[in-house]
Amino acid sequence: MRGSRLFGVALFAAFVWLGAAAPGQDQPAAAPPTTAQPPLLDLKPEQYADDESAERTALELEKTYPDENRPEAIKMLVAILRGSQMGPREGWFGPAASRHGWQWLAINQGWDPAVEKLKRDQFSGTDAQFRPLDRDRDGQITPGDLDWSDKNPWVQQASLVTRLFRRMNARGDGRLTQADFAAFFERAAAGKDHLTVGDLRDALLAGMGGSAADEPSREVLVRGLLAGEVGSRHEGPALNEPAPDFTLQTADGQTTYQLSKLVGDKPVVLVFGNFTCGPFRALYPEVDDLHVRYKDQAVFLMVYVREAHPTDGWAMESNARANVAVKQPTTLSERTAVCTEFCQRLKPTLPVVVDALDDAAGHAYSGMPARLYVIDRQGKVAYKSGRGPFGFKPTELEQSLVMALIEAGGEQKKSP
Repeated sequence: MRGSRLFGVALFAAFVWLGAAAPGQDQPAAAPPTTAQPPLLDLKPEQYADDESAERTALELEKTYPDENRPEAIKMLVAILRGSQMGPREGWFGPAASRHGWQWLAINQGWDPAVEKLKRDQFSGTDAQFRPLDRDRDGQITPGDLDWSDKNPWVQQASLVTRLFRRMNARGDGRLTQADFAAFFERAAAGKDHLTVGDLRDALLAGMGGSAADEPSREVLVRGLLAGEVGSRHEGPALNEPAPDFTLQTADGQTTYQLSKLVGDKPVVLVFGNFTCGPFRALYPEVDDLHVRYKDQAVFLMVYVREAHPTDGWAMESNARANVAVKQPTTLSERTAVCTEFCQRLKPTLPVVVDALDDAAGHAYSGMPARLYVIDRQGKVAYKSGRGPFGFKPTELEQSLVMALIEAGGEQKKSP
């Protein structure tokens, strides 16, 4: 009992050292957090592998941090102590924050939000703007089109499509080619010249519950949380708050980007991600497509952050199958080398800068393992995705970007 209590106090102290906000403290989101890396607590596996002691620690943390003041990192730690495998809606996973939505759009278009239907001829924007807002492609924009909650049927089906896509994308680069389809057909047909529903079902759904090799121990998750691999302990700027500034270089060292110098004429889209996050790799090409479509209307920049699933951390069998095997970099040159490998594999068209080894930008934006932001022309946060991987939704980002562009266009029209 005494050992368990001491462990709980020590774990609590570790989070204070690592920068988690204490109850009643206000931390300015506009300023980057302290990035000095204090020594990690030398936690012994037997101190938290036991369910009973882990539960006592969770109760102590909940008592120390009441619900209304509980930092996201503490929420995630408590969930892990109680057996969470970091699934959706557990711990710190939640919805995005956006300035724009159905209410804003209806009012902007001079339409009664209660009518819940905006047809193309009632929309003052372009066809290119209407299309992503009409998410289900039925010729009208409704509240459901802009609803990204987990209960929304479209969101549920899209999530399943993403999982099936990753099953078919054996190379793990987020792009299905004709050769990929042919190879999948050969595997699923097993020598036949056709597929039945059963063949397709078995090929796509076999092992969908996940591999036992991918299920981390409590120790792996606690250490990953303390190290910032499974996500930053910081929470990033809130909606409408100033975006923290940073200055970072591209992997080749040839170009330096400072965020504050990008802000002004156009909205800025910030993309945070890393090579070993499988969902990020699968969804990243969608972001790249957005860059191609909107590069004349918005500035895009990706920040390469700490690895989510290094071979010396929470290693994933799916990464091994995709030939992605990376140790957590311990020097900036090592991180730069992995970023270069990412660029060679994913071939991004938007510029990619490498976060410093102290993860200053990653922590300032809570960007690990993956996250999306839209920064308006005044340098404030207009959209902040949920934490990756579950909150990393390029289609949701596009809707928010389109509405930010509509908003900015309206401001420009009002200017003398």
